[in-house]
Amino acid sequence: MILPIIFFIGIFTVLYVALAPTFGPLASAVGTLFSDAEKDYSTSYKNIFVPVIEETTVSAETDKKGESSETPQKTVDVEEVEFPNYGNQFGDIRIPGCGVDCPLFLGDGDIALRNGAGIYYGSGIPGYGKTILVAGHNNTFFNGLKNAEPGQEIYVRTSYGNFVYTVRETAVVEALDVTAYDLAADEESLILYTCYPFDEIGLTTKRFFVYADFTSGVVIDKDAE
Repeated sequence: MILPIIFFIGIFTVLYVALAPTFGPLASAVGTLFSDAEKDYSTSYKNIFVPVIEETTVSAETDKKGESSETPQKTVDVEEVEFPNYGNQFGDIRIPGCGVDCPLFLGDGDIALRNGAGIYYGSGIPGYGKTILVAGHNNTFFNGLKNAEPGQEIYVRTSYGNFVYTVRETAVVEALDVTAYDLAADEESLILYTCYPFDEIGLTTKRFFVYADFTSGVVIDKDAE
């Protein structure tokens, strides 16, 4: 009786040592999918976002009406901007009426999209006068894009200034259609996209795009010495 027990224990030990590296990550992934516990990924990235409180000016004419007007468009020297590293949260994005309100990251990697929306690392960032391409998951932070309509305003806040973009149009395109955006455009615009349809989980064959034009915000002076 003793020899079979020892043999069984030995075989079990060998199999456990050999297969643990494989079953460990698999068990963790299964636990993530089926657990009801809220996951905390906030320690996996650096947050450099400090909101900018912008002042308003009141003219004599508007003061009589009790209304204030925003300050003129501001230019910021590039040296004053703390350019985010890949994976940093450096702002947030909000679309009133759509249910979109989440942190904004540089880069659209797994950690960024688990915690908010991510700018494609190869497009621009707000204020640089380029196309800003932002991704988000359709079943979490960007699910509200299904409510986006032309004329709605998108608010983006960063540590160096605040921005407003106005939705121009929305479209559903094929996932591999690279003509859906132009990263070489010479004017600033904001493009948000997510998997489509919205009620499907995982990668899909189509993407939902929201195209928005630059309305207001600071301009970064890239030629400042």
